[in-house]
Amino acid sequence: MEIIALQGRRKENSGKVEATKIRRNGQVPAIMYKSGGSEPIQFTLDATEIRPLIFTPKFKMAEITVNGTTHKCIVKDIQFHPVSEAVLHIDFLELVPGIKFKATVPLRFAGQAPGVKAGGKFIPRMRSVNILTTPDKVVDEINADISAMDLGSTLRIRDISGVDGVEITNPAAVPIASIEIPRALKAGK
Repeated sequence: MEIIALQGRRKENSGKVEATKIRRNGQVPAIMYKSGGSEPIQFTLDATEIRPLIFTPKFKMAEITVNGTTHKCIVKDIQFHPVSEAVLHIDFLELVPGIKFKATVPLRFAGQAPGVKAGGKFIPRMRSVNILTTPDKVVDEINADISAMDLGSTLRIRDISGVDGVEITNPAAVPIASIEIPRALKAGK
């Protein structure tokens, strides 16, 4: 699991005018929600520092230092500008050891499918899955083995081999990939 270290500066004021000033200075307003319902922390981050955390297909954790205190977090939500796609605001969730949290991680396919070798077309139906885990058991991706897929077969959530301490929360019957039979092979039967 890759961890990105970020330096945050405490934000004293809030509101639309203050957020506009922050963005003009090359900063991004952010908030960190804590487990247990305690008061969230409002702070700012450099827009250039957050790039490796935001613009990546991988699931990453962040270590944010605000006023000398380091917090281990995940990105909960991001707001982008509708035209320029610049980051307008980021919500973080602080991770507490031993307490489960929900996250969305990328789904990767591994292996060679016999159905593709026979002329079928591999069609991924999902790119990510929802998981429930603790901070010490978190994974950066879930792998699904496609080496048993033949022509016309479908791989579902229940077919993913389990990872210790990680529970996939998507419904078990949801298809994640299939191998389509081409028309040329259908006509030949």
